[in-house]
Amino acid sequence: MSQPGFARRLCVLWSLYFVQGMPFGFQATALPVFLREAGVSLAGIGFASALSLPWMLKVFWAPLVDRYGSRRWGRRRSWILPLQIGLALACGAGAIAVQSEGLTLLLIVVFVMNLAAATMDIAVDGLAVDLLAPTELGHGNIAQVVGYKVGMLTGGGLLVWATAEIGWDGLFYGMAGLTVAVMAVTLLFRERILGSEVPDELRNPSVGAVLRLLRMQLAKRDALWLLLFVGTYKLGETLADTLFKPFLVDAGYAAEQIGLWVGTWGMLFSIAGSFAGGLAASRWPMLRVVGVAAALRVVPVAGEWWLTLVDPSEAAIIAITCAEHLFGGALTTALFAYMMSRVDRRIGATHYTLLASVEVWGKLLAAWASGVLAQATSYPFVFGAATVLSVLFLGLLIPLAGTGARGREGAAT
Repeated sequence: MSQPGFARRLCVLWSLYFVQGMPFGFQATALPVFLREAGVSLAGIGFASALSLPWMLKVFWAPLVDRYGSRRWGRRRSWILPLQIGLALACGAGAIAVQSEGLTLLLIVVFVMNLAAATMDIAVDGLAVDLLAPTELGHGNIAQVVGYKVGMLTGGGLLVWATAEIGWDGLFYGMAGLTVAVMAVTLLFRERILGSEVPDELRNPSVGAVLRLLRMQLAKRDALWLLLFVGTYKLGETLADTLFKPFLVDAGYAAEQIGLWVGTWGMLFSIAGSFAGGLAASRWPMLRVVGVAAALRVVPVAGEWWLTLVDPSEAAIIAITCAEHLFGGALTTALFAYMMSRVDRRIGATHYTLLASVEVWGKLLAAWASGVLAQATSYPFVFGAATVLSVLFLGLLIPLAGTGARGREGAAT
């Protein structure tokens, strides 16, 4: 049973995750195209993913977000609102950077945007853990993942597609304006924690208490398998996705086409997959849904490998892109719901951030390796390796399956 005000809470969470998705969508989809058109090497594009380091390192300052927060403004909202202001200002600086054609300045701006969005993500994830009852996790993670992906669709797809008319500076001004619009939602929202599982003394726990509770979670018998599982489930997919846009550029396709196919149509299918994955995770054991989605995802990753071996047609590119995003979206939402079900709700921001950071670490390592590997070998070799890794990941479901029932029962304590 959903708690009263469920739809309103989902709308708030959707809006907050939407804002966070825009800068990452720009880096993941638009920045590789921008850099390749500027003549940057494949290795340079691969290493540019280091600009997302704040997403990988945010776990180190997550305890501060769990510890500090204003009673008047709300434990989570007192972090979210200032960070939204900072993100809007950074987007404005990005418009200035592309107008001045300063590549170094642009890369600095993208890093700052990621820093603001990643820190905001800690607070918003903590808010989601606070607001969602265990029975609401499947639907709640639809709001989380779909909101984030619509943000990515906007920052890495729709606005990129519109650059032919508004220019790259217009893209940044658009992201700034949308961030300001969501700030109104943040100002009007009032926090409310569901249930009584969080005692008063842990509403704002000390940093020491946060770390002590986290160590207790990591000492559990299945904690290592969970971390390994979360850190590797997208290794193969990321290896392929990082180079798929540069591959299309080298195949002769324009930025507008890539933005439409990958950043727009692909993201729409990813959103559809996220709905499917979230609904399935609310009806069946979450780990079973993860396994089915992961197995289906192997097929389009292999399809991307095939594209590098032939003269790809537009129809084939679109079909494989949409299938890869559909199954990848279902997998992501089901996994995030499973992750949230395993979180100690007393330290929701820190514990979930640790799991989310491990997920980012795995993807970032693959992204860094992709450009160097492709430059040393070839596109077909890298996409073949991505397919093999996607198959090997399925083996990690076996040792974790013994604890999969917990993902059906609700939040860990």
